[in-house]
Amino acid sequence: MLSFELLEKFGHEQLVFCSNKEAGLKAIIAIHDTTLGPAIGGTRMWNYRSMDDALLDALRLSRGMTYKAAVAGLNLGGGTAVIIGDSANQKSEFLFRTFGKFIDGLGGRYITAEDVGTDVRDMEFVRMETPYVTGISKALGGSGDPSPVTAYGVYIGMKACAHEKWGSDSLRGRKIAIQGAGQLARYLCEHLYNEGAEIYITDIIDEKVKRVLETVKAFVVKPDEIYDLDVDIFSPCALGGIINDENVPRIKAEIIAGGANNQLEDDEKHGNMLLEKGILYAPDYVINSGGLINVANEIEGYRQDRAMKQAESIYEIVREIFKISKQQSIPTNTASNRKAEDRLAKIGGITQIYSASKSHNSRSVEYQKR
Repeated sequence: MLSFELLEKFGHEQLVFCSNKEAGLKAIIAIHDTTLGPAIGGTRMWNYRSMDDALLDALRLSRGMTYKAAVAGLNLGGGTAVIIGDSANQKSEFLFRTFGKFIDGLGGRYITAEDVGTDVRDMEFVRMETPYVTGISKALGGSGDPSPVTAYGVYIGMKACAHEKWGSDSLRGRKIAIQGAGQLARYLCEHLYNEGAEIYITDIIDEKVKRVLETVKAFVVKPDEIYDLDVDIFSPCALGGIINDENVPRIKAEIIAGGANNQLEDDEKHGNMLLEKGILYAPDYVINSGGLINVANEIEGYRQDRAMKQAESIYEIVREIFKISKQQSIPTNTASNRKAEDRLAKIGGITQIYSASKSHNSRSVEYQKR
């Protein structure tokens, strides 16, 4: 898959392949676009089945970060890093400090943070080698875990969906299925429970579900049953690609609104399928942008109250996207892409950009070994 054609297909500026045998590091840093500012995005550690899977994940996630920052009104670009490995038993200070040296070598073009498989402690190891990292602990002047702000943004976006679909943003009595029981889902469930929603939850790891149940009441279902529930809202809060040919026909919810990235397996195809089925979809990179808003605040000097207040803007952004979708008779994910592209075009001084099939002016592949 490694070629300039691949970069052009996804619209990326740069790929960095990082390798250090002694540290056990195999990583890919993908910088999609820096029109609005330095690229920012999390570092995901996952035991990918193949190098191609890891590369595709990095490409899709980093492109999503560009659009997320643009729609959220932030002066940041999009990037992502993936580390190939098992986060349960392959982490070490040596690995993350080595990874930090690669980030530092980019001179601020990419700023990282935690993501699936990484946490605040890992980012603190990275910070030992580079200042270009966010999501560090509050004790070191950072914001700590971004999940509370991300979850609040998803909750606010979900209420905007309810207003669009039912004329009221109240979630009291609404049946909501949460796929995933990680940190984001835990905080989201607390907001929903406090408002009086009826919660259904699942996860492949039972301990995570048990932790959620310590603070809220919810019905627990098996992972494969979550799609078939007769609920009002389906909220994907785990990994992406779950809105696909197999699952769309099974979903009975009128709204899909969750915190997972890249929920649509095929943006164009499955966005249209949801539109045809009458399911209102909150574009993932819009509704989960609270995490990005959180770390952007860390760059400026962190205050959680300011981050939470800024996350409330997701409500009006989601409503504006629905308006564009209706006016132009296009899927909501296409409407959000157009909103992002409009801002990028105005700032970048170019007229047509960021289609997956279009090319970008400045692209490079960089191979690094330390």
